[in-house]
Amino acid sequence: MPIATVNPANGETLKTYDALGAEEIERRLAAAEAAFRTHRSTSFAERARLMHRAADLLEADQQDIGRVMTTEMGKPVKQARAEAAKCAKAMHWYADHAEELLADEEPAASDVKDSGASRVLVRYRPIGPVLAVMPWNFPLWQVVRFAAPALMAGNVGLLKHASNVPQTALYLEDLFRRAGFPEGCFQTLLIGSGAVEGVLRDPRVKAATLTGSEPAGRAVASVAGDEVKKTVLELGGSDPYVVMPSADVDRAARIAVTARVQNNGQSCIAAKRFIVHTDVFDAFTERFTAGMKALKIGDPLEEDTDIGPLSTEQGRTDLEELVDDAVENGATVLCGGERPDGFGNGWYYAPTVLADITPAMRIHLEETFGPVATLYRAADLEEAVAMANDTPFGLSSNVWTRDEAEVERFVRDLDAGGVFINGMTASHPAFPFGGEKRSGYGRELSGHGIREFCNITTVWHGA
Repeated sequence: MPIATVNPANGETLKTYDALGAEEIERRLAAAEAAFRTHRSTSFAERARLMHRAADLLEADQQDIGRVMTTEMGKPVKQARAEAAKCAKAMHWYADHAEELLADEEPAASDVKDSGASRVLVRYRPIGPVLAVMPWNFPLWQVVRFAAPALMAGNVGLLKHASNVPQTALYLEDLFRRAGFPEGCFQTLLIGSGAVEGVLRDPRVKAATLTGSEPAGRAVASVAGDEVKKTVLELGGSDPYVVMPSADVDRAARIAVTARVQNNGQSCIAAKRFIVHTDVFDAFTERFTAGMKALKIGDPLEEDTDIGPLSTEQGRTDLEELVDDAVENGATVLCGGERPDGFGNGWYYAPTVLADITPAMRIHLEETFGPVATLYRAADLEEAVAMANDTPFGLSSNVWTRDEAEVERFVRDLDAGGVFINGMTASHPAFPFGGEKRSGYGRELSGHGIREFCNITTVWHGA
């Protein structure tokens, strides 16, 4: 894929960029190593001052950078502004909490004495330059939720962003520079995917984090494993949205629409498989389908647009193939299932609801990255749990029930990194985020996230 801004609303190429050559990549890696030697020694107070400044600048820029994101990858502009505001919030949060999250820990006095020491500390130390390979769907948030904790921990960042959001990628480098972070603390590498292996194998790069597809995650993890370098992976998701008889069905159906189509349906943590108890299946289906039909498809730069274009033409083709395969194998289209009229060369796809899904369909196990929902009817709690877990992914999950015994059962048995009760999945800087199975490993956000790229060091003092 060329490094370029291509407006998905009309297919027009707006800007193109040359990939960095070997000499420039080397210069930037050297700058990262040099920056780490000084940044690791700065105080938490100094890092916090710079991070708060970066957050303030981002808050001031949210109108402009929101339009850039929308033009590059198609999300409704009101959602783009909200993403910028969320990033600023996370930056402020890590600026305020990093020192306490990384404070020295003291083991129990009895264990210290038993070890023969006079004192023992556990200290979190930064490890160095970390490579972040990031996707286009949340082009600010995916980066900031890595960059804020990494920089506050004393690490430095190297960003390889998706090739279709280069302006957003360059904005992030400039943001941290304007905030006062020293040269080399956070750099954007405009490189293609083929250059990632060379950067990751460089001994100056100590670890990598990737959010993206399963194949991309496998590739990065394979290289990192060969180099014995740590990785954190957040990959795909096919999150279940379970509705039980005791739920508030009206509210569950209303929020289900947002849960499915946020970011034009292009979110790893979007609800995708709607598993509804047979007692409330018809009522939920009627309300949910009506809500999907009512969404306004339009220019993502217009304030009243609910659904914009998919980010790439290939992404729409992939989605169409999944829907067509499902229909050919017996799925029922309750709404959508086609390209909407009137959008010229834009990469639009109508909000779609499919019922009568079976394991014979690709869509049963593959992730749908777009505004397409699949409906399943569950006879009881046992079947609902089994259906929810019948996926290679395990990122998050949503459960609607007022029965506390059911809540405990779902929390115990769902294969997912998050269980959201009576609400849709969302991320917050204070709560750990990540998945299991083919959704990846490791955690972002919270204290768990900031410690992922730290050297957890035991400091032992003799008696």
